[in-house]
Amino acid sequence: MALPLVLLTHPLPPEWISTLQGRVRLLVGPAEPPGFAPHLLEYLGEAEGIFCLLTDKVDQALLEAAPRLRVVSNMAVGYDNIDIPACTRRRLPVGNTPGVLTDATADLAFALLLASARGLTKAALDARDGLWQTWSPIGWLGADLRGATLGLVGLGKIGKAVAERARGFGLNLLYTDSAPQPAAESALGVQYASFDQLLRTSDFVSLHCPLSAETRHLINAQTLRRMKKTSVLINTSRGAVVDTDALVNALREGWIAAAGLDVTDPEPLPPDHPLYDLPNCLIAPHIGSATHGARRHMAELACENLLAGLEGRPLPHCVNPELND
Repeated sequence: MALPLVLLTHPLPPEWISTLQGRVRLLVGPAEPPGFAPHLLEYLGEAEGIFCLLTDKVDQALLEAAPRLRVVSNMAVGYDNIDIPACTRRRLPVGNTPGVLTDATADLAFALLLASARGLTKAALDARDGLWQTWSPIGWLGADLRGATLGLVGLGKIGKAVAERARGFGLNLLYTDSAPQPAAESALGVQYASFDQLLRTSDFVSLHCPLSAETRHLINAQTLRRMKKTSVLINTSRGAVVDTDALVNALREGWIAAAGLDVTDPEPLPPDHPLYDLPNCLIAPHIGSATHGARRHMAELACENLLAGLEGRPLPHCVNPELND
């Protein structure tokens, strides 16, 4: 019996996907650019599995070109790149990789918070550019963390992990989510607040919500103006949760003090984008899960989801669970 054909949209280290060896026929796309390469699209009609990244769109048109498809495995926690309703109508399970990148992403979110609070980007550039002439009692002043308030927009696994880290720095913790979480409040010392209350009272606002129709441009001109002028915005969720043009205006005009972004809209952000010119904006190239361990574990879990779907077993992590019984 012929092995099932799987389209892997971009190359990964062989040791990360070793469980696929001898169990599938693997056709691999190029490292760049994002999306499905033309030579992969030619094989959609034969493909029984897709192993994709968050930069790869799996939409209705692609699904229609893949009649033999049995599983889509996304090497990411978020899955806004995939048309989940269309997959569900096709009885096509979709896997994601939660949990294994929680600590790495929480570490990066807190690194952005610390760097933005202390203005490290501008301070480091000033030192390099010869503006560091002497120790100055009023030079490069940043914000204090102890006693300040961190507002978490979304209290999923990553939001909770950020809360754990924040407690060690003496921050007061607010969160907003679809509903209060009494167990988390007791365990983490977080307090539920409305979204509006969180924006108005937080010194730091960290985004940990998925991208959806409801959260797209959740942070916009109106909501940015509700924040303190001294507040710092951190985004490690999805770029489109923030209205980029509104953020540029907010940082230029002092509606808020600073922003630390691991995700942007568009992504990647063009090199000539005005956000790069703002000394109060720190931008990382979507590296929240970029540790050796986290990325390998993501790939391994994506392989488990893929193989389960091909073999007709429940996926370890299925985002349309009604298909996973």
